[in-house]
Amino acid sequence: MYSHYVINIGRQLGSGGREIGEKLAKRMGIDFYDKELINLASEESGLCREFFERADEKASQGIIGGLFGMRFPFISDGAIPMSNCLSNDSLFKVQSDVIRRLAAEKSCVFVGRCADYILRDHPRCANVFISASKEDRIARLRKIHHIDEEAAEEMIEKADKKRSEYYNYYSFKTWGAAATYHLCIDSSSLGIDGTVQFVEEFVMKKLNLQAR
Repeated sequence: MYSHYVINIGRQLGSGGREIGEKLAKRMGIDFYDKELINLASEESGLCREFFERADEKASQGIIGGLFGMRFPFISDGAIPMSNCLSNDSLFKVQSDVIRRLAAEKSCVFVGRCADYILRDHPRCANVFISASKEDRIARLRKIHHIDEEAAEEMIEKADKKRSEYYNYYSFKTWGAAATYHLCIDSSSLGIDGTVQFVEEFVMKKLNLQAR
């Protein structure tokens, strides 16, 4: 049996999901991965970071729209033939391999990127979805990005659409639906720190972890 475990966090934009994941990882003494996965996927594949950034949490657009082009600059020559075409699906597979490798090596928290589906066969995982009230989401985005309410609402609408399409496409499940996760929680109810504590207690019980 694996001695290590993983916590996979899905989140609405503006819900504080990333902050909750970071604080949870720190409290539990394990590694945290969000955008860091883009760097790792780039390094391990030899492909430029730009391609992973452009495909980040975007569903495949099909054989035409999903292609970035015919030729790519590579970090290391020979990593992949220069004539290859890479779709979002191909980049998703590279990133999935990185997630599986990390999960096989150590305990960690993953945010987004269908990690819960990618690690569906992992024997010790807890899948959590973080939501928040629309008012709190707007307020958080306005504070972070220094934008007005209308711009924040537009960001939320676009992000929800993009993340749901990405998740539903690759996982064949429903993003944000209770049946998809082990725990769904509204961070507006308990606040960020209260949510971190609640999720930690849930994970400890679900995975039978001993207090540190």
